[in-house]
Amino acid sequence: MSIFIDGSTRLVVQGITGRDGSFHARQMIEYGTNVVAGVTPGKGGQTFDGSVPVFDTVADAVEETGANASVIYVPAAFASSAIFEAADAGVDLIVCITEGVPVADTMRALPYVREKGARLIGPNCPGLIAPGIGKVGILPGQIVAPGPVGIVSRSGTLTYEVIFQFTRQGIGQSTCVGIGGDPLIGTNFVDCLQAFEADPETRAVAMIGEIGGTDEQVAAEFVRDHMSKPVVGFIAGQTAPPGRRMGHAGAIISGSEGTAAEKVKVFRECGIAVAERPADLVGLVDSGLRG
Repeated sequence: MSIFIDGSTRLVVQGITGRDGSFHARQMIEYGTNVVAGVTPGKGGQTFDGSVPVFDTVADAVEETGANASVIYVPAAFASSAIFEAADAGVDLIVCITEGVPVADTMRALPYVREKGARLIGPNCPGLIAPGIGKVGILPGQIVAPGPVGIVSRSGTLTYEVIFQFTRQGIGQSTCVGIGGDPLIGTNFVDCLQAFEADPETRAVAMIGEIGGTDEQVAAEFVRDHMSKPVVGFIAGQTAPPGRRMGHAGAIISGSEGTAAEKVKVFRECGIAVAERPADLVGLVDSGLRG
């Protein structure tokens, strides 16, 4: 199994005729994702690459194709409107790749998405991939392999590095999820950990956090109280100069709570083995699987 996407996922690409949308739509189709529709206002009735119908609205796409998931590649100024539109159309999963979405826009979109019973991943995220099943977003399909390890990360490129290290050592993944580094996101660590715990084919989890905020500490407490599967972790930003703002918009240290040292301390107190380097996660997961 996998989490959040599976063989029944029918994907609509919002912004499919744009530069990023068209490039990644082709990548998702090539990987085997069931891309059933695209949306670009004013271009309804066209087809993308001769096979994927393009609609003016997500509602039209859902009605005609039965799409149940959406991925968003539109400029930041229009991203929240795209999220609202997808939620209104009744899709179950909305993945917003767009970065630079104003926090105020995300603040308005999140409760609406939840009210509609949908899940939002992102914004400012690489999406997710279930090896051998499909991908929604920009995660590179050539570095993954099917297997028992779930991966959840705030960092996009660090997600790629960790996946590559696992695959290179012969350890495959059940699902890899990049949740995004903005201060407000739709799906957090705990949401993913809960899903991995319920997935019978996920036997261990690697969690990649970073400085700023307290989401990692909350996740660590969830692991301590509710996870039966081994969880290992890595915190990016351990060498960040004191007092300097680094990385994502969410990587803002407030007092001592958001520091790498505090997060590592809480991880260890909650039974999460912590890697010094991303590559060290492989050995920690391998030990967990064997144990």
